[in-house]
Amino acid sequence: MGEKILSPGVFQNESDQSLVQRGIEGTATAIVGPTVLGQPLVPTYVTSYSEYVQKFGETFKSGSYYYEYLTSLAAKDFFQNGGQTLLVTRVISGSTGLSTYASSSVTSGESVGLGFATGSSVLAAAFTDNTEARITYGSSTFRFIASGDPIPSNDVDGNVYFFSTGSSAAGTVTNLVASINSAISSSAALSSINIVKAVANTSTLILSGSTAGTYANGITFATGSGVSFSTQFTLGGGTNISTLSTSFELETLAWGDQMNNSGSMSAGALSSGSAVNVRWEITSVNTGSGTFNLAIRQGNDNNAQPNYIETWPNLSLDPSQPNYISRVIGDLKPVYKVDTDSRPYIDYTGSYANASQYIRVKSVNNVQIDSVDNNGNYKSASLASGLPALGSGSIGGAFQGGLAATTATQLMNEAILSTNVQGFTAADYITAFGLLSNKDEYQFNVLLAPGVTLDNGAADDMISVCENRGDAIAIVDCKTYGETVTSAANAAAGQSSNYAATYWPWIQLYSSNLGKAVWAPASTVMGGVLAFNDQVGAEWFAPAGLNRGGVPSVLRAERKLSQNDRDTLYNGNVNPLATFPGEGVVVFGQKTLQRKATALDRVNVRRLLISLKGFIGQVANNLVFEQNTNVTRNRFLAQVNPYMESVVQRQGLYAYKVVMDDTNNTADVIDRNQLVGQIYIQPTKTAEFIILNYNILPTGATFPA
Repeated sequence: MGEKILSPGVFQNESDQSLVQRGIEGTATAIVGPTVLGQPLVPTYVTSYSEYVQKFGETFKSGSYYYEYLTSLAAKDFFQNGGQTLLVTRVISGSTGLSTYASSSVTSGESVGLGFATGSSVLAAAFTDNTEARITYGSSTFRFIASGDPIPSNDVDGNVYFFSTGSSAAGTVTNLVASINSAISSSAALSSINIVKAVANTSTLILSGSTAGTYANGITFATGSGVSFSTQFTLGGGTNISTLSTSFELETLAWGDQMNNSGSMSAGALSSGSAVNVRWEITSVNTGSGTFNLAIRQGNDNNAQPNYIETWPNLSLDPSQPNYISRVIGDLKPVYKVDTDSRPYIDYTGSYANASQYIRVKSVNNVQIDSVDNNGNYKSASLASGLPALGSGSIGGAFQGGLAATTATQLMNEAILSTNVQGFTAADYITAFGLLSNKDEYQFNVLLAPGVTLDNGAADDMISVCENRGDAIAIVDCKTYGETVTSAANAAAGQSSNYAATYWPWIQLYSSNLGKAVWAPASTVMGGVLAFNDQVGAEWFAPAGLNRGGVPSVLRAERKLSQNDRDTLYNGNVNPLATFPGEGVVVFGQKTLQRKATALDRVNVRRLLISLKGFIGQVANNLVFEQNTNVTRNRFLAQVNPYMESVVQRQGLYAYKVVMDDTNNTADVIDRNQLVGQIYIQPTKTAEFIILNYNILPTGATFPA
């Protein structure tokens, strides 16, 4: 602040104009690959490894062993090396069932036992000829007439059946049972009766409905002759299961069969409950106010020691109320779609943003519209029965119906093939890459897909995404595990793009989750290398060398490369991961896959251009639809020139020039509604080949000036 000028003297003011113009803050690194949890094919930003684990998980069990996907190894290395934002896209096998998540119904009643209608009778004596047994079902009567030999033919149309008399009451029952059962099998009219039997060596006959339910209650069995019949028994005791009214349905946010836990329950614990899935519980119901509490519990807890991870109190089933369950918890569901132009995108069903970290409301079945009267009181008399029942339902608040996340079991990293990346195909990755082509919705400057190699069918799509966006570089793995130096160098021969780079050989990392060392392709750690490079330097510094290319998390490289090995790889545009005594594994190359020798055949220059285009493009976006006048042009120059100067000061450029004036914005250009700017840059080059000449001189010689 300047001094006040009130009396004569010397006044010295300071004007700090050293503010460094920064580029776009928070631009993410994108990673595509399989995860344990998470929504499939929904690019999701995370800003820490703990957030990644909460949304996408870490380890999973297959067979008798636990595994960890390369995706989580790469995410951990990225954040440990200073990475700020990671855009994660979970791949899955195929596209079938993308909308099928694990779900659970919350009911408003308890089930009633399901029962069969039955009846029995003890016959006092054996039947004589023409003695009848009659079964009456509503208006239908079925006659079973005892007869001596020969037995007449059954009159099926008239519902008359004949059977032989028995020498005793037990014999009569046996013959009658056989006749009834024979009639049942040949007459649709008798299909309501199914279970007919005689108690062995007794005169007891038992009749039952064909299926459980109340429909067979009232069927009568009578015996007699002519017009005189005595009702022996009437079937009764059949019960229908009470149709459980579903108050609402819940659905897990994470997709996959690991969210299923609807198996048996022992001592209040779900047999298939685990640390990665959840269960629900209705902890309180208030029929006076029409509200209830919903709790989300850890899947592997038990009723004696519940582990509540979320609690949602005072929920309502009335959509007009602010505590309506969908409004509070959320019901948005992502749906992967492809339009008629074959462009993929994510659509959403539902109306309310998801507030829960674990579940969303799938549907509300007992919607209680206008549940509150004009006095603000709940209409409990007519609506209370629709509230959810207290407790966790018949399956302990478990979820079911989630589809399996993979269809293959190739999980060992060193077993990755060009056609199978940890159980996923090229087509699975291509589906995910297609979503990332929308640069307005998803912003990132590095694209990773650990395990996708140059000879994988998805590599071309991965590179094309970055080329078409023009604001990101793809780090593509070179070859699968166990290849040679020559095959690695030859792998890059089929590519020529300055929007991609590749690194080799594979490296070994320690998985703290598994407690053992695991092999991984180079891209698994390159996200962390680039993040560290940008933190201590800038995007236009080379992410290589002892200062910025060290990879301390690596235990060892698959191959210790000699100078000849590195020469072979670098000549083929493959960046070596070299091993130096006392230094460990170091990234020792920074070529892009571009074969033509220009400034853009280096990673640091490509990333410089990405950074410049990102900042300058953001400035230009704010000028769209503004007046095409000198005022607008000067606004552009006033922001771009200081930024470019800061890049020069930070060793990104030797020189630059920005032109946006009347020379390139003529009347003809303006009439076409165009605003043209020309930007000239001289990127700084890196010292990759340091040549030191040693000259041995005789004693007394004069050193050259």
